[in-house]
Amino acid sequence: MYRTKIFDHVILLFGVFIMVAPVVVAFMTSTHEAADIHRNGLSLSWGGHFVETYKTVLTRQGGFTGKITGFNMMLNSMILGLGFAVGKIVLSMLAAYALVYFRFPLATFFFWVIFTTLLLPLEVRILPSYEVMNTLKLTNTYTGLIVPLLASATGTFYFRQFFKSVPDELLEAARIDGAGPFKFFIDVLVPLSRTMMAAIFIIMFVYGWNQYLWPTLMTTDEGFFTLVRGIKQILLVWVGSNIPDYNEAFALAILAMLPPVMIVVIFQRWFIKGLTESDK
Repeated sequence: MYRTKIFDHVILLFGVFIMVAPVVVAFMTSTHEAADIHRNGLSLSWGGHFVETYKTVLTRQGGFTGKITGFNMMLNSMILGLGFAVGKIVLSMLAAYALVYFRFPLATFFFWVIFTTLLLPLEVRILPSYEVMNTLKLTNTYTGLIVPLLASATGTFYFRQFFKSVPDELLEAARIDGAGPFKFFIDVLVPLSRTMMAAIFIIMFVYGWNQYLWPTLMTTDEGFFTLVRGIKQILLVWVGSNIPDYNEAFALAILAMLPPVMIVVIFQRWFIKGLTESDK
């Protein structure tokens, strides 16, 4: 019979405290005025300026052009996150489908070439990628922000392992029914891959949403600034009393965390199922 172990719960509660405490401190501090934060530091008490601060962050036009708002930056982050996630899933599924179901010379070699790109993070190839986008005049565009980073060795690897676990009888049955490669992919593999797609979607959405270096390099037009980059912009803008808008920076940080957290909470069951079913 299973018995509850108090020590295990203590460890879990300690982990929850370590992860949640900074978020609570940031949220509580965001409800104070900038001058109070500058004078007293971080706070665990309610400051009473929640509505005022968050309304200002989302709707007040600012920046050097005086036109960008927090809502605009959140929309840009959402486009970047969704573009990353959907694009990477589509490309990864097609690459894995070709590697598993089509017989062509050096297929295994090409898979390992794709796999070794995991050793080349964005920071290693960021300057060549920027040079290509700049030559194509795709800076300050959503295409330039999203397309260069769509290839995913991680997604290709997971989908390849999943496709290899699909019984061959399904392929034979589809052939007997007259299904071609495209119909087999759409009608059989895509529905079977829903949990894996959900797992990859979460990983890639959070990765795209939290991008800072690439958007910083690719955008000089404030209309394409993302929420993560906007936090730094606020800290660089000093108000009349020589105090940065700390409360607005904390509010933006809280807002930047909400969509990834919601995505993880909504798809957590599919996320776990997708990762664990890849080895069946």
